Amino acid sequence: MATKSFDLIVIGAGPGGYVAAIRGAQLGLKVAVVEREHLGGICLNWGCIPTKALLRSSEVFHLMHRAKEFGLKVDNIGYDIDAVVKRSRGVAKQLSGGVGHLLKKNKVTVIMGAATIPAKGKVSVKTDKGGEELTAKNIIIATGARARELPGLEADGDLVWTYKHALNPPHMPKKLLVIGSGAIGIEFASFYNTLGADTTVVEVMDRVLPVEDVEISAFAKKAFVKQGMKIMEKAMVKQLDRGKGTVTAHIEVGGKILKQEFDTVISAVGIVGNVEGLGLEALGVKIDRTHVVTDEFCRTGIDGLYAIGDIAGAPWLAHKASHEGVMVADLIAGKHAHPVKPETIAGCTYCHPQVASVGYTEAKAKELGYDIKVGRFPFMANGKAIALGEPEGLVKTIFDAKTGELLGAHMVGAEVTEMIQGYVIGRQLETTEEDLMNTVFPHPTLSEMMHESVLDAFDRVIHM
Repeated sequence: MATKSFDLIVIGAGPGGYVAAIRGAQLGLKVAVVEREHLGGICLNWGCIPTKALLRSSEVFHLMHRAKEFGLKVDNIGYDIDAVVKRSRGVAKQLSGGVGHLLKKNKVTVIMGAATIPAKGKVSVKTDKGGEELTAKNIIIATGARARELPGLEADGDLVWTYKHALNPPHMPKKLLVIGSGAIGIEFASFYNTLGADTTVVEVMDRVLPVEDVEISAFAKKAFVKQGMKIMEKAMVKQLDRGKGTVTAHIEVGGKILKQEFDTVISAVGIVGNVEGLGLEALGVKIDRTHVVTDEFCRTGIDGLYAIGDIAGAPWLAHKASHEGVMVADLIAGKHAHPVKPETIAGCTYCHPQVASVGYTEAKAKELGYDIKVGRFPFMANGKAIALGEPEGLVKTIFDAKTGELLGAHMVGAEVTEMIQGYVIGRQLETTEEDLMNTVFPHPTLSEMMHESVLDAFDRVIHM
């Protein structure tokens, strides 16, 4: 079998891998990408994109129920879960096809199959037709991650689901238990709760959305409870007794075991990196708790071998993977590359209300020894929010009192996942409170609250 040689081989075509491949090709490298399942990876096919399509349907459904508030009439409100899912799958399919087109346009060789790295600079691919042997001076591992399965709580696709089953549900849950209240858990809880499922969320930490600022978590929890969700914090699902069409969950909370019955359980207790079967151990790659250990430039310590995205550890976000992909391609092509700093990456959760943040939480900033100034502005005091009928939310900003540096921004409410970008750019440009105060924000917009929150941190707030 003839060996094909490339400048760069990328293993995995998710948001890290396909972007690295395209950037490599733009820089004149001869690039191959190996993918065992779907172009676009989990994010496009079974994650970020289809979940947003589902959540959009539930948002519209929620608004239909509120039609009277807006002076509108809607009769016989209902939904067809199969049609909702079909729309979501269509969105994913369209974008996955788009990735294929982009790779082709950039003359990237796509090989569908499972890759192993038998030796430095070599990749073997097992395909439907047999196999291919490839060589390249540079290899990027972008194999992503999968749902963590806890012993006894494994998914069966019928009563107990992972995110994949939840995206293409075999039935509409009536009584739903969601284990884990990170972004994935809370988004599914939000979706099914809005469509009428009696939803309980169990979180092992002391609060829901545990990576967010404490104040934002508390605000979001209040909203979820108001929507009828039951939230159990500092709680743990110890076992699931599966019956016919029903699951009895043993939930440990406050030192007692509660037994509750559900017809569906969604497990969203984190992820594990896809490190197996690649031959990484034999190459001497360091692996720590299912993630490849890298330096700030995604180098593994093995010459010419890089790891990006979820496989290289937190934050597990598609936009982090894409930026790392570009950075590594630039590095390989001899360009000046900037490392991707975790604290500059925004996190967005598309529950109802939305949650978005960048930088340090108030607690983290204090822990790092900063003397801080904190500003807050409620949606309730914003004209656009009231006009939209979305008066519940909060914008919170944290500054270094000495230098005026924006250390962190945290928001909960309508459209905050779009607004956070303003603060992300601000941080990237090393903005100070003075720059933000002197920026003229358009009126009437939700973004004005970002201005007011900054003003509030320095006792200059106008509309509160």
